[in-house]
Amino acid sequence: MDYLLIVAGFVLLTAGANFLINGATGLAAKFKISNLVIGLTVVAFGTSTPELVVNVVAAIEGSNEIALTNVLGSNSINTYVILGLSALFFPLLTQRSTIRVEIPLSLFAAVAVLVLGSGLIFSPVTGISRLDGVFFLVCFIAFMLYVFYLAKKGEAPVADENYRPMGIAKAVLFVLGGLVGLTLGAEIIVRSAVNLAVSWGVSQAVVGVTIVALGTSLPELATSVAAAYKKSADIAVGNIIGSNIFNVFLVLGVSALIRPLPMYPNLMADAAVAAAGSLLLLVFVGTGKKHTLKRTHGIILLAVYAAYLAWIIATL
Repeated sequence: MDYLLIVAGFVLLTAGANFLINGATGLAAKFKISNLVIGLTVVAFGTSTPELVVNVVAAIEGSNEIALTNVLGSNSINTYVILGLSALFFPLLTQRSTIRVEIPLSLFAAVAVLVLGSGLIFSPVTGISRLDGVFFLVCFIAFMLYVFYLAKKGEAPVADENYRPMGIAKAVLFVLGGLVGLTLGAEIIVRSAVNLAVSWGVSQAVVGVTIVALGTSLPELATSVAAAYKKSADIAVGNIIGSNIFNVFLVLGVSALIRPLPMYPNLMADAAVAAAGSLLLLVFVGTGKKHTLKRTHGIILLAVYAAYLAWIIATL
């Protein structure tokens, strides 16, 4: 039964995210907010909303391992699986600003989780403390200032403009419906994942870094693979990098403020794998003249994640 509930939760999350994005985009259009800012704020936030809602629910209910592993697992799936699959469809040309700033920032975010989780900085205890959460949120504000700076200069990637205008009432209903779907989906996934962990005799961390992380990454998967298929490389790569930054700085920051997230046995390994994904991506697109994520790179990313998943299973 828990399996069916998790599938239902994933469906609600995906549908809720789509409703939220469409409704928020409609409201922004009505209030004459530029399409560029819509794409960099509303849409980017929308694809990370499932992770945010799942983490808030998990933190409130005390499922701390799911709250932490959901972010690390989602970021690893985003980089290794989603970008790997996207590169198989079509080589992804990457902009210089993404190589110079955004990918290094996603690497910094993963390394920050690794360092702060070890308790070496800010906190004498291991795990992500409330003070660490404040630090992440400050980083998130700085990132948003950078995004608006790019928007003002007209150098940021442009959002998809092929949406239909909608009335304010309909847009509000879409937003409310999306929030309801996300909340219910998150509640179902967290409760069912905990039940599965107990029935399988494995930790919540294993379920969180695999099943829950995959479910909350579905919006990114759909967006990036579709963008790669349509040869929209900026959307495919930017969606993933932006989501990874949002996941750590916003989602983990908010989660830690609600309830400190103590260290679990595989935290260092999971954070190191997430950081390695950003590092590999930086090497792949940062070297060579074409700055392209090629099919060969996609195969390597998928192979690395397969090895990581095999290691998780072997250590159960």
